[in-house]
Amino acid sequence: MLNITHPEIDKYIEEVSTDENPILKELDRATHLQENMPHMVSGHPQGLFLTMLAKSMNAKNVLEIGTFTGYAAIALAQGMPENSQLHTIEVDDEKENIIREYIGKANLDHIIHLHIGKALEIIPSLDTNFDIVFIDADKMNNDAYYELCLPLIREGGFLLIDNVLWKGKVVDESANDKMTMAIKTFNEKVASDKRVQSFILPLRDGILMAQKL
Repeated sequence: MLNITHPEIDKYIEEVSTDENPILKELDRATHLQENMPHMVSGHPQGLFLTMLAKSMNAKNVLEIGTFTGYAAIALAQGMPENSQLHTIEVDDEKENIIREYIGKANLDHIIHLHIGKALEIIPSLDTNFDIVFIDADKMNNDAYYELCLPLIREGGFLLIDNVLWKGKVVDESANDKMTMAIKTFNEKVASDKRVQSFILPLRDGILMAQKL
């Protein structure tokens, strides 16, 4: 598998970026201490990107699919105004305690609404037009989430999908496993979808950015 960017470049980017928010830094450390797959946490540069995107759009309604320990949800909410709401959906109820703990520490209980359960069942109950939808969940369902969420996004809003470069396996001709093939098929579909304009940002494991037209 390939590094998306050179590790020294990743290190340099962190060094010259705005300092990580203290609560997010604490959450990142707690995630690495408590979780079996801590690499799933969004981390500093991606979190800062999400904060800045939400702030630049004055995003008042955001949906996240796949909360994990809550890093991205908190980062997004930190870029949102006080009178806003962020719905985040996590299927693993064992993550609820750490998510709620750090939402509380960040003083964002009034903005972040945590839903525990299956996203495909919860999303239809959210009667909201979203400025941003961030999908970072089970990759085999990317297409289902995309089709369910796109009608809920306002014109000019963004749908972000994480891990679309899949550790470089999308350009590895010998990689023919189901997950890689599903991600490649999804990426190609969005590229040809006339409802959006899109590109892939090579940040961490690749973020597909689709803007609704």
